[in-house]
Amino acid sequence: MAEILINVTPRETRVAVLEAGVVQELLVERSASRGRVGNLYVGRVARVLPGMQSAFVDIGLERAAFLHVADLWPQRKGGEPRAIEKLLAEGQPLLVQVLKDPIGSKGARLSTQVSLAGRLLVYLPALSCKADPHIGISQKIEDEGGRAQLRDRVKELLPPDETGGFIVRTLAETASEEELRADIEYLRNLWAAVRARAGAQAPQLIYEDLSLAQRVLRDMVSASTSRVLVDSRENHQKLAAFAQGYMPQVAGKLEHYTGERPLFDLYNVEQEIEKALARRVDLKSGGTLVIDQTEAMTTIDVNTGGFVGSRNFDDTVFKTNLEAAQAIARQLRLRNLGGIIVLDFIDMQSEEHRAAVLEEFKRALARDRTRMTVNGFTALGLVEMTRKRTRESLAHVLCEPCPTCGGRGEVKSAVTVCYEILREILREARAFNARELRILASQSVIDLFLEEEAPSLEMLSAFIGKPVSMQVEASYTQEQFDIVLL
Repeated sequence: MAEILINVTPRETRVAVLEAGVVQELLVERSASRGRVGNLYVGRVARVLPGMQSAFVDIGLERAAFLHVADLWPQRKGGEPRAIEKLLAEGQPLLVQVLKDPIGSKGARLSTQVSLAGRLLVYLPALSCKADPHIGISQKIEDEGGRAQLRDRVKELLPPDETGGFIVRTLAETASEEELRADIEYLRNLWAAVRARAGAQAPQLIYEDLSLAQRVLRDMVSASTSRVLVDSRENHQKLAAFAQGYMPQVAGKLEHYTGERPLFDLYNVEQEIEKALARRVDLKSGGTLVIDQTEAMTTIDVNTGGFVGSRNFDDTVFKTNLEAAQAIARQLRLRNLGGIIVLDFIDMQSEEHRAAVLEEFKRALARDRTRMTVNGFTALGLVEMTRKRTRESLAHVLCEPCPTCGGRGEVKSAVTVCYEILREILREARAFNARELRILASQSVIDLFLEEEAPSLEMLSAFIGKPVSMQVEASYTQEQFDIVLL
């Protein structure tokens, strides 16, 4: 059974999902930078790019959002795709929905195909199918008989005037007729309210998705959830009212945590957050994972570390890789890693071992709610995969680039900086006729000039015929320095 912990402060909401007492997923939402996926805007087309078959749309954010022709609805006429320049014009108002949050230097990704998510169904109001309403079924419902039965049940509940489409979510598999009818009514009323605001002046937000805590109740609480602990009385009451009115079967699982110890401390979640921000992950066997996030992809390297095994080297490698497969799947969820991910398992000679590790990895990924693709081992022994990225990773939400190294993860050595200073002194002496030159640098660099590099500085001073003095600047990082002309 799973437990969901919700920690609420005035500016931040954090959610932890635990299974067997172990943190499996972490979600963070801050009021100052709340995610925009699912939000609806009346935007204004800022620029049409025929060469890219795309457009930039102003929706009132810092950067213009991106709309590809494939996300325009409808973009076909008579079955043939239409060029974006024939569909959009600069200055045109447009109802759009955010598919992906702005990430890094990229603006939000948009679609004109609106979808409104309920607990059991997803409503596609623009999917006009009046003669035979489109009813899609979640791919996670694999039983063909069950899929057909669900489709028929939903069709029978639709009002005669329905022109949109629906996608049936996994939770609907065990839902009653009353619950399905209530979800349909809620989504239709929500769309009516959105349409009433769609004539607003662009750019403008006209519908904001539910808060993180509400989305957790809607999307993550299931029959396997034992309870949902909320450490804020006010928010517990709000969530209870939301659940009672919209999903009464969930209301009974909500509990208000009143203990003296902070909720996340009690369940060791704070410690797990610190671990999820570290580059290195220790495995129980003594092996390690090394996780590096870059602009293009995330790489995960598996090492045996201190694990020496008990039989032979191949057996040690196999056991380490099996454990790593489970740990990697958990880290992907904890850190919310997305995009291209390359896994470097320890080399295995046996094809049987490779197949077993890949199977174990796919089995561990099965509990992940995010869409993924996993390829087999490449000729270089790497496993390539993709994981859908709709929001920033945990590290990008909680951290920022180091002001000292600028996010490189390393700084120039004191020796390297010393030699840069010597070259800069030579340039300055040739360009300006100063009486004296003074080095302003960090303590570590000045210490080197007073010790190992003292002869180098003396030789340069004699060569340029000018005295060179030094001054420690405590506020300087190791890479910073200045040459002052006196």
